[in-house]
Amino acid sequence: MDRALPTPHDYSLTGPSSRYALEHGLANAEWYRAPIPRARMKELMKRSDAPALRDTIIWVAAFVVTGGLALVNWPGVWCIPFFLAYGVLYGSSTDSRWHECGHGTAFRTAWMNDVVYQVACFMIMREPTVWRWSHSRHHTDTIIVGRDPEVAVMRPTVILRVILMFFGVPQVWGAIKSMVRHSLGRLSPDEADYIPETERPKVYRTARIWLAIHFAVIAFSIHVGSILPMLFVGPLPTMYGAWLHIVTGLTQHAGLPENVLDHRLNCRTVYMNPVMRFIYWNMNYHIEHHMFPMVPYHRLPELHAEMKPYCPPPYPSILAAYAEIIPAIIRQIREPGWSVERPVPKAYPAHPVAAE
Repeated sequence: MDRALPTPHDYSLTGPSSRYALEHGLANAEWYRAPIPRARMKELMKRSDAPALRDTIIWVAAFVVTGGLALVNWPGVWCIPFFLAYGVLYGSSTDSRWHECGHGTAFRTAWMNDVVYQVACFMIMREPTVWRWSHSRHHTDTIIVGRDPEVAVMRPTVILRVILMFFGVPQVWGAIKSMVRHSLGRLSPDEADYIPETERPKVYRTARIWLAIHFAVIAFSIHVGSILPMLFVGPLPTMYGAWLHIVTGLTQHAGLPENVLDHRLNCRTVYMNPVMRFIYWNMNYHIEHHMFPMVPYHRLPELHAEMKPYCPPPYPSILAAYAEIIPAIIRQIREPGWSVERPVPKAYPAHPVAAE
């Protein structure tokens, strides 16, 4: 059961839930960490360019192949499967790329992380400076109500919003509104809570550049009299390719407890096949990633093996995870305080929440 709140589901970062979290030791708290030997952790945290370079070359080649075949077959019906594949690369695989490169762990070389991060952020329409600071807060206060700006499924569940997420509607609409607001030199109150003042000029500058690019693509489409350019760059591929990153993303936290200080309780590790793991860059090992975020994505299977004795059993498949997620988020329509309880090994009990 989730920790009770005076206003249980006010997710804003400036309201009573935020004050409650600060007053009750839920913000910037000490979290459970599996007792992995220090020497082994140092080994697992070593960064390398080679795995990410290999994967990025394959990734770029996949864009060229699927995009090229879509273009060659345009406007015939055979372009559809290639656009669907291109969309998954554009609107879904970029979810894990911005994420890992944002942590600075995918590559050893900093500029390589930065290049892939900026490109992936543009494709998935997540402004780089905003999301760098947002994600830092997400890791510090994971699913702490009033502190975490990245809660995907808020309670009580709005099922229509969840369905629309698979088509990228709320994400893209929210991104467009944010870009316009930032281009005018304004932050929302929540953004002002986690973006330092020194970083804000970058936010405004990037929003203006991105809007100029999007308008240029639209203008080019009008000039050539075809929607084709907009199918390759901009909000449309972000939307028609969004579905897979929602499929994988909801496995991370949906239906699990809020306001707990143990990632074994509020994160899921789900086994996936090699293709899904390539698209998702091993983020299916999500307990492991949250507990030790400085371990590169390509070392997470090894970390998973080390952490197994301390964690709940992993889900054997995406289907197995959704067999739990779907009933859970439906139940949270009526019972927003209810959540799935994960079986933590008795020898390593759940980390206690902060004192009342």
